[in-house]
Amino acid sequence: MLKATLLAFTLLTAPTLPQTAMAQATAAQASIDPLAPAGRWTGATAGRSPTPPMGWNSWNAFHTEIDEAKVMGTAKVLVDSGLRDLGYTYVNIDDGWWLKRRTSDNRMQVRTQIFPSAKIKGSETSSFRPFTDTLHSMGLKAGIYSDIGGNACSQAYDLHSPNLPEGTTAERQVGLLGHVQQDIKLYFGDWGFDYIKVDACGLNVYAPDSAVVKQYKYNGFPPLIDQTSINRTNIPAVRALYQEVADALASSNPDGDYIFSICAWGSADVRSWGKEVGNLWRTSGDITPQWTRMLHTFDSASTRALYAGPGHWNDPDMLFVGHGDFDEKHLTEAHTHFSLWAMINAPLMIGYDLRNAPPELMNIWANKDIIRLNQDSGGHQAVLAYDSDDVQIFVKTLSDSGTKGVLLFNRGLAPADVTLTPEQMKMIGDVALTDLWSKAALTLKGELKITLQPRESRVFEARGKRQLPDGFYLSEIPGALNVARDGIVAPEPDPIVHRMSNPWGATINGGERPTYTGWGGAQADATPYDQALKINGQAFLSGIGILANSRLEVRATGYTRFEAKVGIDDSTRNLKDKVVFQVFGDGRLLTEATAAYGQEAQPLKADLVDVKIVELVVRNTAQSSDLPLVVTWADAALKK
Repeated sequence: MLKATLLAFTLLTAPTLPQTAMAQATAAQASIDPLAPAGRWTGATAGRSPTPPMGWNSWNAFHTEIDEAKVMGTAKVLVDSGLRDLGYTYVNIDDGWWLKRRTSDNRMQVRTQIFPSAKIKGSETSSFRPFTDTLHSMGLKAGIYSDIGGNACSQAYDLHSPNLPEGTTAERQVGLLGHVQQDIKLYFGDWGFDYIKVDACGLNVYAPDSAVVKQYKYNGFPPLIDQTSINRTNIPAVRALYQEVADALASSNPDGDYIFSICAWGSADVRSWGKEVGNLWRTSGDITPQWTRMLHTFDSASTRALYAGPGHWNDPDMLFVGHGDFDEKHLTEAHTHFSLWAMINAPLMIGYDLRNAPPELMNIWANKDIIRLNQDSGGHQAVLAYDSDDVQIFVKTLSDSGTKGVLLFNRGLAPADVTLTPEQMKMIGDVALTDLWSKAALTLKGELKITLQPRESRVFEARGKRQLPDGFYLSEIPGALNVARDGIVAPEPDPIVHRMSNPWGATINGGERPTYTGWGGAQADATPYDQALKINGQAFLSGIGILANSRLEVRATGYTRFEAKVGIDDSTRNLKDKVVFQVFGDGRLLTEATAAYGQEAQPLKADLVDVKIVELVVRNTAQSSDLPLVVTWADAALKK
């Protein structure tokens, strides 16, 4: 039970051990080729999240000031308003529910003063089972909150709350650390929860010499996460602790009906392992109800389409529709916020006191057409078709084979002219457009020019002839891809994520930097470093940009051919090394080609009859440079 916990503590005891552990892991796998085809889909499939989860979370509405009346009042609105029937089924309580950890048996106790149904007559043992039974009887599901460490976020950041854990140092240690199996069995087995959000403050802000530990007499914990330095973050230990939770969830839910939300704010290189451990993982720090903060959290997830899909989702944090820059007085911003989350397949978690929601806000959450984009069974996150600091165009492939979702987005404070073309949607000829907010119908003939007001977005459903009538470019169907290895050796924070003034403090330091180490990750229709795809001077509008020493898995059932043009991208900084591109079908080599910088794009074709999984491997044949080697699978497509 304590395997991951003991690993974390072991890795903390000596500064050199993290490197030693990594070296040992590498040595243990020396006889295994990390790029060898698996012959199967290795992306995680645990849990129950075929589409992004939808529901309500208490934090943005109430912080720790929650109680049963507020939660059940919200649940009633979800049912009575019809939101439940539109997919908003999860009712999640966040930080603030706990009273203490009972030291006699380490069982967690509910704060029955605010959740009175948890008080069982004639017993000193509280239980959330009556609470979850009520939600289940309403056709809803129940979510709970914990921390991966010993103490929760509120115990460091919300110190004036009346709902902080009480008692001795041990009683106030309410996080999962050291109690994973016991707590998960309690939450999911005994209490009947369906969803858990696991924060990471316990690994980050309770250093033994910190002021908060000394003042409140917590048990200190040497930080495993340094949000300002990926090099000072113990990635293996953080992953091991979250993996322990994943294993406990699987054992406590034999039917697999659960959702595991990892809340490590995009740190600890969650890019490389989140989809293998949980169902969703935060890609940034907390969202706040400011426009620029929304841009920051959105940017952290908006270019990660190849890392998400059915069962595993990028999470730019919960919706803040109804508050601040997104309240009923700022409906332009509120519509845009909701539309952006829908297009990139973010979880749609309402964070508002629905008991007092005005019709203008209810109409946003209840837009069936926008929800349909988010909940499409294909699970394809929208991909950038045009990108700038001012204007962006996102295109999302829907599962009916002939329809796209298209979003035009003005990020700035001045009107912006936007031109949409069929080519940006990978279509040809006339395109029929339906505005999913106004329901107005338009026809795109050649190009369509639209003026967007400041912070405005327009969302369309597009129907027309596809450029590939007998198949899809891989960049159109990112939900069918799994990035098994992306070639990144040293993870780096993404420098193009929008940086806003810190919402939690004055401008007394150098500013908040992004923590999500996605720089250099695989991209759809762009290189890993945000350049246009180009091989020996030939530009490509479609393709997958990735680093050498990478492996992609592609679901290929129903297709008969794979085609691509491959080569080393003109943007690479490594001009010396050669690569070999390999295409495998269910583990069997189908075709390959070698490439060097300055060489023309080479065609690759493979027969996929009866093939279920295609694997695209790029190997550095003889590495002589440490510089990243950028390669392109141009016009890569599955055809019938």
